[in-house]
Amino acid sequence: MSDHVISIIALVVVFAVATLTSVHMGALAIVAAFVVGTAVAGETADDIFGGFPGDLFVVLVGVTFLFAIARNNGTVDWLIHTATRAVRGRIALIPWMMFLVTAVLTGVGAVVPAAVGVVAPIAIGFATRYRISPVLMGLFVINGGSAGGFSPISIFGSITNGVVARNHLPGDPVLLFVASFLFNAVLSVLVFFLFGGRRLIGRRARDVTAEDPGTPAADERSTGGTGAPARPAAYPNGSTAATLAPAPAPAPAATGADGSPLAAAPVTLDRMRALTLLGLLCLVVGALFFDLDVGLMALTVTVVLALFSPRAAKGAVDRCAWSTVLLVCGIVTYVSLMERMGTITWLGDSVASVRAPLLGALLICFIGSVVSAFASTTGILGALIPLAVPFLLGGHVGAVGMITALAVSASVVDSSPFSTSGALVTANAPEPVRDQVFRRLMAWGMSMTVAAPLATWAVFVVPGWL
Repeated sequence: MSDHVISIIALVVVFAVATLTSVHMGALAIVAAFVVGTAVAGETADDIFGGFPGDLFVVLVGVTFLFAIARNNGTVDWLIHTATRAVRGRIALIPWMMFLVTAVLTGVGAVVPAAVGVVAPIAIGFATRYRISPVLMGLFVINGGSAGGFSPISIFGSITNGVVARNHLPGDPVLLFVASFLFNAVLSVLVFFLFGGRRLIGRRARDVTAEDPGTPAADERSTGGTGAPARPAAYPNGSTAATLAPAPAPAPAATGADGSPLAAAPVTLDRMRALTLLGLLCLVVGALFFDLDVGLMALTVTVVLALFSPRAAKGAVDRCAWSTVLLVCGIVTYVSLMERMGTITWLGDSVASVRAPLLGALLICFIGSVVSAFASTTGILGALIPLAVPFLLGGHVGAVGMITALAVSASVVDSSPFSTSGALVTANAPEPVRDQVFRRLMAWGMSMTVAAPLATWAVFVVPGWL
C-alpha cells in the first residue's frame, strides 16, 4: 500500500471517527499527523509543527475574542433589537431581518454556529409568537450565517482565501462573498414560499393574537395524532440535538406594531456599544482597504475595548471558539503533511486525469456537499480546497469559479440537522414540533447535497467566465 493511500485512509478515518463518536476532529487530525508523519513520512516533530497554521490561529482567536466581547457588552443584542424594530410590525419582514442580522454577525467575524446559536432562540421566539413556521425561520437564520460567512474578514472567508493564497491560485475574495450572499438570498426566497411565507405577506403584528410561549405555529403542529411529545433527534454518537447546543434561551420580548419591545426595556446604544461598533468598522476598513491582517486587527480592537471596559472583557477569552480553532488548525496541519508527502498532488492529478474536466469539477463539489452535511463545514473547507488545487492548476476549469462553487456547495448544506447549525435550530424548536422540524430540515439538507453542487457548478463553473 502506497504512502499516499495510507494518508488518505487516515484522513477518512479522522472524519468517520469524529462523525460517529464524540472525539474532536481537530485533535484526531493532529494525532493522525503525528502518527502518519512519524511512521510513514519519516518526519520529525519540528517538520510536523511546521505545518501548523499560525496565521489562521490568530484570525480565529482574534475574531471570536472580539465577538465574545461584543456579546458581553450588549452590542449583539443592540444589533438584533434594532433590526427587529426596523420592520415596524411587518411580520413577513421578520425572517429577512433575522437573515440580515445573522449575516452581519458572521460577516464581521463570528463563527457561523456561534451566530446561529445567538440568533436562533430569538428568531424561534418570534416564530412562535407570530405563528411563523419554525422551519422557515430556522432556515433563514442558517442561510444568513452562510451568506455572511464568506466575507473577507469572516472565518469561512479567511480559511478559503488563505488556502487560495498559499497555493498561488487566482482568487477574488469580494466575488466569493457576493456570490455566496446572493446564492443564499435566492435560496431564502425559495424557502419563504415553500414554508408558508406567502401567508405572512400583508400581516401586521397588531393583527396577530399572541400565543402562549412554546405553543407551535398552527402549520407546524404534530400531525401524528398520538399526543406524545416529540423526541429530540438522535445522532450517530447517541446524543440528541439538544445536547449539541446550549439550552434554548427564553423567548424574547415581542415587538409591537411600531417595532418597540413589549415586555422588556429597549437595548440602548451606550458608550461601549458605540465604541465596539466603531472597532468593527475599523476592522472592516483596515482589512478591505488597507490590506491589514484580519487576526492582528481583531486582536488590536479587542485589546482597546478591554482597556476601556475590563468588565466586558471578563470571561471573553473562555468564549473564544477554541473548539473551532482546534478543528481548523488540526485539519490544516494534517493537510499540510499530505502536501509535503505529495498526496495532494497525486489526488489532484487523479481527478485531472478524468477526460471530462467539468465532470471532475462536479464530482469535487458533490464530495464537499455530502461530507459537509454530516461534518464540520469549517474542517471540510480546510481539507477539500487543497485537494482541488492540482486539478485547478491544469487550467481546464476556472479557479475562481471552482473555488466559489465548492465553497458555496459545502456551506449551504449546514441546514442538515446533522450539521451544527441545523442541530442548533432543531434544539431551539418548540418541543411539540421538534421531531417534525428535524425531519423537514433533514429532507431540505439532503436535497441541498444534490441541488447545491448542480446549481453552483452550472452557474460558476460551466460558463467559464470566472
